[in-house]
Amino acid sequence: MLLIYSDKDSNRLQYTLRMLFGNILGVEYNHTTQKEKFLRYQGPKLNYSQKAFSKEIFLKRVDLLFQKSIESFTIQTLDYEGSKAPFPVYDNTSYLPFDPFAAGFYMLARYEEYLPYRKDEHGRFNAHDSIAYRYRFLKKPVVNIWAYQIRKILKKRFPNLIFKKRKFKFIPTYDIDVALSYRSKGFIRSVGGYIKSLYNGEFKDIIHRTQVLLGQKRDPYDTYSYQINMHKKYGLDPIYFILFGKFGKYDKNLSVNNKRFQVLIKHLADYAELGIHPSYASAGNADLMRDEINKLSQVLNKEINSSRMHYLKMDLPTTYRNLIHMEITDDYTMGFASELGFRAGTCDTFNFYDLDMETETNLRIHPFSIMEGTLRDYKGIQPSEAIQYIKPLIDEVKSVDGTLISLWHNPSLNDNINEGGWRKPYEDMIKYAIDVEDEEEVE
Repeated sequence: MLLIYSDKDSNRLQYTLRMLFGNILGVEYNHTTQKEKFLRYQGPKLNYSQKAFSKEIFLKRVDLLFQKSIESFTIQTLDYEGSKAPFPVYDNTSYLPFDPFAAGFYMLARYEEYLPYRKDEHGRFNAHDSIAYRYRFLKKPVVNIWAYQIRKILKKRFPNLIFKKRKFKFIPTYDIDVALSYRSKGFIRSVGGYIKSLYNGEFKDIIHRTQVLLGQKRDPYDTYSYQINMHKKYGLDPIYFILFGKFGKYDKNLSVNNKRFQVLIKHLADYAELGIHPSYASAGNADLMRDEINKLSQVLNKEINSSRMHYLKMDLPTTYRNLIHMEITDDYTMGFASELGFRAGTCDTFNFYDLDMETETNLRIHPFSIMEGTLRDYKGIQPSEAIQYIKPLIDEVKSVDGTLISLWHNPSLNDNINEGGWRKPYEDMIKYAIDVEDEEEVE
């Protein structure tokens, strides 16, 4: 049993200890603020305070975990083991030259997203304004790395201290923003599609649309058989997030009343876990979000417990509070649209900490680190180049025995380069993640 001492206590500290020692390291620990108890203890122990007592493992703290307000301040960093680390302590008696607990809390609680910031066109916190991007550690799961650095220190001093054995895991997820390109759109939307293609001189699109509507060709967005076969081939447990809202400027899925769409959803539910993809319009409308969840629940005849916001449109803490009120238990929105990497600094699931309320909630956050839309739409990367951007992230997650969550969209998995073209890099990613040698592609 590891005994951790601190000269003060707080909800922030207890949350951080649970996430680092309980969640990531899986080590039994107790916490105390009693100096005498700590000094008497003969087992493995760690001192997290302002000064060391003797020769115990000591990590000097800063004040962040013991403040009761959200304050804007300048983040300082230092170079440590090939990366920038925030909250330096400048004390040679500390076993680490920075405060890993404060740094971990700052990332996991998304402290910077509670401060005033310039929103992007969709009202989102921009990756380029994050501390991780500015100091170039966005592509590293630094919270896991910092926890492993603590583990290394503890294991050297206390070789009999037991940590849980971790195993790398890969979870593919899909956002179904538009289930089908041509089919089941209804008369008005189909005619509108023809008019738009005619106006733009897209005669191949007119021919293709007609062939699909006549049943002569498969809809280009209908890549579901490929997905299901791939999951079987590689033993994957995918998660689908279904946009089930009203038609709008940014919400263009099929009608929720469309029978073909409902049959498709039920079909996917036979092979995978399904969650709600709350519409763009519902991001600021709790009643609308509840209606979408209820309608999807009725189609599937089961409760909906997981979610990912459409366009990754998230505003803390409002979005997560709304999800909690909707009885959503697991959310997969935590990631950036414009950059690959680890928005919260971790590749592990963790509980949402409501910084305004200074309390840990039961909402589980599942961060993703790779989205094909980031590479294609924001970076302008070609499919043939994608894997070189993906592999380093997989290596980082494997190095800390974490969970890799990818985000793909069904249209991208069309093998026609003009309609999708991201099938090969997706399967290359899967093979690299699960250490499978090259073999023939799934049809």
